[in-house]
Order: sequence, then structure tokens, then C-alpha cells
Amino acid sequence: MEKRHSFIQSDFQVRADEEQNKLIVSGYFMKFGSETNLYGDVYEEIDPRSVINSLEKNDIRALFNHDDSLVLGRTGNTTLSLKADDIGLYGEIEINKDDPGAMGAYARIKRGDVAGCSFGFIPMKEDAEKRADGGTKYIIREMDLREVSPCVFPAYPQTEIAARKRDIEAMKLEKLNARKEIIKRRITR
Repeated sequence: MEKRHSFIQSDFQVRADEEQNKLIVSGYFMKFGSETNLYGDVYEEIDPRSVINSLEKNDIRALFNHDDSLVLGRTGNTTLSLKADDIGLYGEIEINKDDPGAMGAYARIKRGDVAGCSFGFIPMKEDAEKRADGGTKYIIREMDLREVSPCVFPAYPQTEIAARKRDIEAMKLEKLNARKEIIKRRITR
């Protein structure tokens, strides 16, 4: 499966920890149990348990606008801390004062110019449910979380939704081929 991004609005907080001489950006990068409309009548929801393996095993990056040339922090060196709670995936990023790009991102977040966030992941396990309105809801049960990102435009659906549409079309084709195979076996018996 391809890497996907999911987007939410967040109320980022910025603070200066003067005692430790640190600048911190904090907020929720993911909300659990709420539906996100991907496109049309297709929705997605994140199961709270979906991030457990990634939090334990991955060196997750905090990027600005999903740009891997502007790394704000990472869990591997503890400049990014992430924890799952009842609401979602909460994180704190320690901003590198020696990095002009990171300081620019911090200033934009502090001023309120950047209020959205996103996360990049590869879905490992997901369930599909038919909704009463005829739509489909995918529930991400397990993901390979790669990065979290404060974003200028947290609703850039075009490229990532196109990838999601390809996933859905591939699943439909796979189910159709499986049905054909079952019918073929019945006929040839």
C-alpha cells in the first residue's frame, strides 16, 4: 500500500521553557474515533490502537508541510515526543533554535498562520464498513506511522486522496476476482 496523509485542524500551542531554554510546539496530530471524509461517500476513522506498534518501534519525524528537508524533530533523539490518549495522538516538538527553517515554522505557528496538522502513514490493517447512507467507512486498525506535520493547508486532498482511490479500486478488483474464482470453481466441479 502507498503512503497516505490524513489531515485535521489543531489548536497548536507554543511555549518557551525558559528554565531549560527551549521552544516547544505542542498539539494533537491525530484524533481518534472521528470520521474524516476522504471524498464523495468514502470516510476514514482511526482506531486508537492503530498507532501502538509505531510508537514503540518507529523513529517518527516531525516535518513542516510534509517536507523532509525541514525536519522539526524526531522521536529517535527525543526532540519529538508522542503519546496516545483518549482524544488522539498528542505531540510536543522541541524547536531547534539554530535552524532558521525551524524558527520560521515556529514563528508561523505562534502567530496562528499555521493551525492545521497532518500525519503520513502506511495502512497495515483496515476494515471496511457500509454506512446507513450507502457510503463506506474504512477504519484503520494498524498503521505504520512515519511522520507528523504542522501544515499550512491541512486539506490537500488531491494527491493523497488520489492514492486512496487507487487503494479502494484495487480492493474492489481483488474482491471481484476472488468472486470470479469461486464461481469458476463451482462451475468446473
